[in-house]
Amino acid sequence: MKKNKTYRAISLFCGAGGLDLGFKKAGIDVIWANDIDLNSCITHLQNFGECAVTKANIRNIPSSDIPNADVIIGGFPCQGFSLAGPRLVADERNYLYKEFVRILHDKKPAAFVAENVKGILTLGNGEIITAIVNEFKKKEYEYEVEYHLLNAADYGVAQDRQRVILVGLRKDLKKTYSFPNKSNGRITIAEVLKGFPKPQEDEICNQPYSPRYLSRNRRKNWEDVSFTIPAMAKQVPLHPSSPVMKKITKDKWEFGDKQKTRRFSWREAAAIQGFPKDYNFYGDLISKYQQIGNAVPSPLAYAIALKLKEVLD
Repeated sequence: MKKNKTYRAISLFCGAGGLDLGFKKAGIDVIWANDIDLNSCITHLQNFGECAVTKANIRNIPSSDIPNADVIIGGFPCQGFSLAGPRLVADERNYLYKEFVRILHDKKPAAFVAENVKGILTLGNGEIITAIVNEFKKKEYEYEVEYHLLNAADYGVAQDRQRVILVGLRKDLKKTYSFPNKSNGRITIAEVLKGFPKPQEDEICNQPYSPRYLSRNRRKNWEDVSFTIPAMAKQVPLHPSSPVMKKITKDKWEFGDKQKTRRFSWREAAAIQGFPKDYNFYGDLISKYQQIGNAVPSPLAYAIALKLKEVLD
């Protein structure tokens, strides 16, 4: 690799483009992206005009239809691996990583970066993560694979969000990847939402609060980092202007009184995920929350991409 070379990436399961945004900022151009969700594809097109986007099930896209690139990036669907959901080893969505592997071995890029939820580490008593890593190492161009559990809050994101990051480098490159060091200090909710205008009512999910929602505290203070922003609108955490929640019994909380209780608006949730204020999201309110909650926080992606670019250079 020549020093200061321009690197190109393709993005699988691209969603709203949080991972892509971080890589683009680090100087790795995303030239092609794919997702099965139409709204996510339109969101991506609106914000990455120079990037081709294919809306289709990845299983139906031949590798020959995908351009060559230096890096493959993507967060293969994680619902089946989530600690919050039914963690079924047989969940069909748990096998979509095989499509990532298929394209990786067909295209043979210099490197890849894959993201998933914390629950992938313990699913099947650890057998799933071992199987995934072994898949990435197979065939003609074997990859040296490193994986690590990172918290986005340690990389300039105003949110506790633990995610497993897998980074692979082709063995013939004889290079090693080191995960980025934590940033100094944490970004608070107050810092990231400073100057935000009062949201419109149609920008906030106002669905009823379920017993599941009230099973734990959902409110952080202004000087804290937020709870994880989920993909489900009605599970989004409370804005700090809401009254402090009170614990009644185990797994049962109730709202305080005096002030109005409300969730973060979708724009506020996007800012907490690291998206810039002018980032355009397409779709209805539920879809916007879903795209935001499924995204990789772009500051975390940026830190990972910077280290990768250093290695490739």
